[in-house]
Amino acid sequence: MANSGLIKTNFPKLNLVNTGKVRDLYEVDPYLLIVATDRISAFDVVMQEPIPGKGRILTQMSIFWFKKMEHLIGHHLVSTDPAEYPPECLPYREDLEGRSMLVKKAKALPVECIIRGYLSGSGWKDYCVDRTISGIRLPEGLKESSRLPEPIFTPTTKAPEGQHDTAITREEVEDILGNEITGKIIEKSLAIYTEAAKIADRAGIIIADTKFEFGLLGDDVILIDELLTPDSSRFWPKDDYEEGRPQKSFDKQFLRDYLLSLSWNQKPPAPPLPQDIIEKTREKYEEALKRLTQ
Repeated sequence: MANSGLIKTNFPKLNLVNTGKVRDLYEVDPYLLIVATDRISAFDVVMQEPIPGKGRILTQMSIFWFKKMEHLIGHHLVSTDPAEYPPECLPYREDLEGRSMLVKKAKALPVECIIRGYLSGSGWKDYCVDRTISGIRLPEGLKESSRLPEPIFTPTTKAPEGQHDTAITREEVEDILGNEITGKIIEKSLAIYTEAAKIADRAGIIIADTKFEFGLLGDDVILIDELLTPDSSRFWPKDDYEEGRPQKSFDKQFLRDYLLSLSWNQKPPAPPLPQDIIEKTREKYEEALKRLTQ
């Protein structure tokens, strides 16, 4: 399975509660079990082929960052060792090894917390229209991939599966979550991004932007889901950075660029991926993990 890639989990003795684009979520009271498959999505569409080993890379990356950020905020991670999981998980230990996290049950906040340090992707498109992103006015004269004067919080909705998230303003987040929780997640998001950007810089990586998810555990706001992976972030090689153009990347932008070269309408079904695109995508994910953790 390691060579062909895990595209779907099959744990009949466990209670499957959700299947996402990449992760399968099981309930194992009093916890949740998150299993990162090797599925990959682009433009909110899951590709037909897996990226072998991708789930393990994402899991190791999240573990690395959760530990690095513990001094800033709590998180949902309980264990990544299947030997410590509830006994009903034991029959699936081989599949769970290296690609699963036993986590606390938290109430997910219905907002995607995106921090941008550089102008790229949908942020660049929005800037080109009216020099704003999520209601934040930016200076004139910025170029594609320009470093922003300071990181900005550009939240989105959490759209149902198969639909696109929608950019919203801070005021709209306050309407959803209230002023206190909104202020907390903005403060924590900016602090985590700033800390992570310094760590990544020493590894020769620019974190152009990233997405955080938060949940409530009682009254406490904690980090949930994944953290600072190539699936949720734009990672650029520092030594190749130049503003005014798209950047090479250690994330799935490589896959997006390939798909944009096709006459595909970005709706299911996804076009088949050539083997060399699969292999190069995996290599980019591996390179990011090695640079950060070695």
